Amino acid sequence: MIDSISRRDFLALAGATTLASATTALARGPASYPAPDREMVLPVPGGRVYVRINGDLRGSRPPLVMIHGGPGGSHAAFLDALALADERAIILYDQLDSGWSDKPGDPANWVVPRFVDELEAVRAGLGVRRWHVLGHSWGGTIALEYGARRPTALAGLVPSSALISTRSWLADAAVLRGQMPAGPRETLTACEAANPPVAEVCDEATRAFYSLYNRREVPTDGAIAYRNRQHLQGTGPSLGKKLYETMWGKTEFVSTGTLKDYDGEPLLARLDGRRTLFLCGQYDEARPETVRGFARRVPPSGAAFAEIPGAGHGTFSDQPAATLAVLRPWLTAQDQLG
Repeated sequence: MIDSISRRDFLALAGATTLASATTALARGPASYPAPDREMVLPVPGGRVYVRINGDLRGSRPPLVMIHGGPGGSHAAFLDALALADERAIILYDQLDSGWSDKPGDPANWVVPRFVDELEAVRAGLGVRRWHVLGHSWGGTIALEYGARRPTALAGLVPSSALISTRSWLADAAVLRGQMPAGPRETLTACEAANPPVAEVCDEATRAFYSLYNRREVPTDGAIAYRNRQHLQGTGPSLGKKLYETMWGKTEFVSTGTLKDYDGEPLLARLDGRRTLFLCGQYDEARPETVRGFARRVPPSGAAFAEIPGAGHGTFSDQPAATLAVLRPWLTAQDQLG
């Protein structure tokens, strides 16, 4: 798990390695999560987004903003990261048409540059001078694009299990499908044929893929309660599903939406490797071999890379203790760079 890219890999992984024996006991997370210290809606291009903050935005350490995946996910994916608020402010927000944010439902808003502008609008709306940016999965695409702009506000960048290019994502998916047990693997192939099995059979095979590579642990009681609260407040998944299918497709391993030709790999050369950490899970859809390769391509001599033991794509839900043990020392090291 310690790659030869740079010694930053070792520094970042040291905490996770030390805690490896305790990870299983801690991985499930708390039964409930802290309420936000502040919450608000902020204007962004196309509407308003919901933002919650734990910790002091004016503290001595730059805050960390976290960008959820999907497209069409929500900030609830990062509940376990609220533990970092004992060191710095943690900013979670829902992208437009997701979670508790406005839902204009206009596909004209569903383009990559607008989502990147949305992130910057959140920073400006909060009056944050400098911050760390972590984006997970599709949120990692937004983080990549934001980092490539080289904003002066950026203290540290963490593409976590990120969609860097659709071709690399689908290539990884093909490899992982090939490693599945024969039954669901063959069913998935049949489901893509001209005369597929009934939907229930295909859905079951798709769930088999997700249980291996997307989320390997069941949600905690605290996470379920929080998500139920979201739905009770009228934010059901229907629009999120439409957003996901419009931009990506019906499953993680087939892309038919507007992102089907997305290629952010050229942007790797515009990142600052001294301030970038690539994260992924051991069993991630974004395979460690691929993510490590992306990290190597970042100048001047490669970015840091860390693989979270035991985690699938949902590193924060599968192995929160190990994930946070990587993030804490890395963020601290970035703070010290000024």
